[in-house]
Amino acid sequence: MSTTKSAPAENALLASQAQLSVGDYASNYFRRVRAGDLGALPIVVGLVIIATIFQTQNENFLTARNFVNLIVQMAGITTIAIGLVYVLLLGEIDLSVGYVSAVAGVTMTLLLKGGLHPLSFVIWILGLFGIDPATLESLNFQLPPLPWFGAIPLALLVAALIGILHGSIITRFQLPAFIVTLAGLRAWNGVVLILVGEGGTIVLQDKVAIGIANTYLPAVWGWIVTALMVLLYALAQFAQIRTRRRSNLAHTPIFLVLLQVLFLAVVAAAAVYITTQDRGVPVIGLILIILLAGFTYLATSTRFGRYVYAVGGNREAARRAGIQVDRIRVYVFMISSLMAGCGGLILAARLRSVATDAGGGNLVLNSIAAAVIGGTSLFGGSGRVVSALLGALVVASVENGMGLLGLSSGVKFIITGLVLLVAVLVDAISRRGRAQSGIA
Repeated sequence: MSTTKSAPAENALLASQAQLSVGDYASNYFRRVRAGDLGALPIVVGLVIIATIFQTQNENFLTARNFVNLIVQMAGITTIAIGLVYVLLLGEIDLSVGYVSAVAGVTMTLLLKGGLHPLSFVIWILGLFGIDPATLESLNFQLPPLPWFGAIPLALLVAALIGILHGSIITRFQLPAFIVTLAGLRAWNGVVLILVGEGGTIVLQDKVAIGIANTYLPAVWGWIVTALMVLLYALAQFAQIRTRRRSNLAHTPIFLVLLQVLFLAVVAAAAVYITTQDRGVPVIGLILIILLAGFTYLATSTRFGRYVYAVGGNREAARRAGIQVDRIRVYVFMISSLMAGCGGLILAARLRSVATDAGGGNLVLNSIAAAVIGGTSLFGGSGRVVSALLGALVVASVENGMGLLGLSSGVKFIITGLVLLVAVLVDAISRRGRAQSGIA
């Protein structure tokens, strides 16, 4: 009885929300900012500070050539960080992404080159259990060189299977993801060393594979592709408004959507203009935008994405709501390893080779830092896929600027660590502010 009476009032409330004015929307935004929901504001401020500091120290920082270099340099980290955003949304961590990316890069290179022994590693493992490897050599064989459209999917499949393995172990035995992926970090490092062998470096020679990170669009095509992307973004935004209007739900005022589209168009046009002053728009930059759009749609507009946020927000509540929590966790670790594999292919293409040190160094630190600095919470349930791009831009800008200044590795590690610490502190303060104000 009471439910029937409250329905008209609820519909009226929804209708009033759907008619939010620009002033109301602005008031709500500033209220969220005061409550600690800062969004991308710290990133924007941070990038301005970073650009100002490095430009005053080295006039080459804000040049067209360095801007193009920055896009290529941040591509690998951004791709890996996209997968890590999903893991962090669950409140988990994946420490294996660096060497998983290396496994994918080495696998692609070996498949393109030919001569890969697919059973050699299995035979080596059996030898550890007392089985004479010589008796199994007859089962081994070499794969012929594969074309790029065969080698790249197979390398990504290997990466995805690694993620499924990690996720299955974590959920089946209820182990901490930290421990399982730490073990994966060491194990896949060993696999890379075995695959690369004593040579130390394998040169990547396939033109298509190399072109992933070393191809640039002519100026005309850069403008055409950018215009199409801005148009698609505008159509997607207005389609979302129409859908929410039909459901009588609140939506962003059309005037603000127009401003967003205009702002995106200006930023995109500026980026294209700057890149055309050097080598042109990097193809890898367009690939990044496509990946960001696809995984943003997956996170915000699909049932799977809603389940990821629900599990990260409250795992037990999600379980009681009927969500297959363990299955979602396995899928997320698969996504993490798959995107790590994509990052590995990009890094291999950029360096035009793979080596025994692939996946090492500060790759894991930078990838996790990119996701966290971009605004993804370490506590789960809060963050956006675009965090990967924003955070990677900060990390890559800092690394690029320090490289131009010729700073030592020790100083680089200290500064990168401090930037990550500041990002975590901002996340903790923002989270506390939202909790006190009642904002989820």
